[in-house]
Amino acid sequence: MSSRLKWILGAVAALVLVLIVVASLAGKDRNLTRVTTAKVGKADLVSTVSCSGRVQAKTKVEISSQVMGQIVNLAVEEGDVVKKGDFLLQIDKAQYDATTKAQQANLEALFAQRESDRATVEQAKRDYERERKNFEARITSEQVMQKAKLALDAASASLNAVERRIEQARAQLLASKDSLGKTTLVAPMNGIVTARPVEQGENAVVGTMNNPGTVLLTISDMSVVEAEMEVDETDIPNVKLGQKAKMTLDAWPDRKFEGVVTEIGGSPITKSALGTDATAVNFKVKVQLKDPPAAIRPGFSVSGEIETDKRAGALAIPIPALVVADEASLKRPEKGKKPAPTPTPSASADEKKDVEGVFVLAKDGKVEFRKVKTGITAELQIEVVEGLTEGEEIVSGPFRALRSLRIGDRVKVDNSGVPRDEKKS
Repeated sequence: MSSRLKWILGAVAALVLVLIVVASLAGKDRNLTRVTTAKVGKADLVSTVSCSGRVQAKTKVEISSQVMGQIVNLAVEEGDVVKKGDFLLQIDKAQYDATTKAQQANLEALFAQRESDRATVEQAKRDYERERKNFEARITSEQVMQKAKLALDAASASLNAVERRIEQARAQLLASKDSLGKTTLVAPMNGIVTARPVEQGENAVVGTMNNPGTVLLTISDMSVVEAEMEVDETDIPNVKLGQKAKMTLDAWPDRKFEGVVTEIGGSPITKSALGTDATAVNFKVKVQLKDPPAAIRPGFSVSGEIETDKRAGALAIPIPALVVADEASLKRPEKGKKPAPTPTPSASADEKKDVEGVFVLAKDGKVEFRKVKTGITAELQIEVVEGLTEGEEIVSGPFRALRSLRIGDRVKVDNSGVPRDEKKS
């Protein structure tokens, strides 16, 4: 056999051996769980609470009538800008004007009656003094003097009665003038007419204990605008007065508006922002908007996020990397033993013994489970307070792989489909 042939056969044998080794390694790789990983690093985290609601003016007045009558002059339309004291509407005042004039005439008649009674009292005083002197001079009898005294007392009582009727008439006249004045409605503050549910010619109805009166107009001061948001009960403990918020109005979807929390409700909302019965337990939180647009109107839909906490340079990991499971179920069963049973949903907290942690990738390609203590949660990342150090590589996904991983499993890292920003995290 020639040396050339021997060289060719040797080369073929070496190639076959290499192929066998490569195929063997590829077969092993195919059996490994493919995972994505991320580096533990520092990041600026902001914890937020999502919410949605409606825009409303911080100050608004629903104007109702305190007198009943027909609306004879309606001077404003929805959207009109009004100033304090501007004329809004007129209720028919003919009956109230007539009543006021009658009360005025009655008061003047009582004034005349008082002057007459005063004269009567003066005359009765003179008669009584004359009869008293005559009695002391023994010119007249005691009976005549007593009769004069009785006339004086009667005249004084009549004068006092007229004085009380004058006070009563004055009060009635003031009430009539007040009712007459309330037939003319003027703006109680500067603002915009945001609702006008009545028309000229309709009747204004006065409210009673059980029935509300007719709302004629709503005036809103849009210089200070609030968003009345609905926040889930699980997030309410994290919301505090003065916290900042980023709001988005549906009418301006490309703009972000800054806000600050000014009020937190103390009881659940029974009606949603749409007016339907609330199914979830939500609380009302008011957020005051900074620099709202001039065209903003009450009722606009708004959504946003309230910043409940912030950490600068916090040690952070991707949220999907965090595993919450029973610690016993993460261990590989020994040969000949059955795996630990998965705790049932009805099992108590002590029986489950759930722990929070992550799978850390070791140098030999195996994973180990590390318990961690977490802090605030941002949109995509969560703070790690204890258990990890910066630069460690952890398994971040996929979700199916994380559910099936066990301590000591060998994995194959495949970050080809992970975005660059996630790789850096």
